[in-house]
Amino acid sequence: MIQLPISIDNCIVRSYRHYDGQSLVKYANNPRVAGMLRDMFPNPYTLANAEAWLYFVEHQPVEAYFAIVMQDECIGGIGLNLQGDVSRMTAEIGFWLGEPFWGQGIATEAVRALLKYGFETINLNRIQANIFESNQATRCVLKKTGFIKEGRLRKSVVKNGQIMDQLIYAILRQDYDENAPPAPCNP
Repeated sequence: MIQLPISIDNCIVRSYRHYDGQSLVKYANNPRVAGMLRDMFPNPYTLANAEAWLYFVEHQPVEAYFAIVMQDECIGGIGLNLQGDVSRMTAEIGFWLGEPFWGQGIATEAVRALLKYGFETINLNRIQANIFESNQATRCVLKKTGFIKEGRLRKSVVKNGQIMDQLIYAILRQDYDENAPPAPCNP
């Protein structure tokens, strides 16, 4: 069983803390960040949004949403949206990172950490990601961490007035290898 916080190179994945609000606003209040996320991620992102989020994660029945932190500043977030009913051993992974930290391998390491947590601590069998077809960076992160592209939902989402395809990636517990080297990225 994996314990938090999880150290990853120069960052950690840890539980959100009440004082993370200001740094959440600092990095989440960016249309380039929000542009690759569902509309439930506010844009603009205000302190009131951050406080509502921190209240929500403080009351999670199963801890599944975490801060990505560098030098005690929340620079992003990652989480598992746990499914219910017959899909109760499945979760959808989601993550975001502040723009100054893009391209540094932080998201890849955070996803690796959350996969381990999801499979070993929460006892999931499947972790999936539904992403916009235009999100090349996330496609690379998923590929590097062992996810397999399972399908395409044609013209299934609308973001910023644009109708586009959604891609489905997944990794199963049986295919997960925490020691596997990163796969090359050709999304």
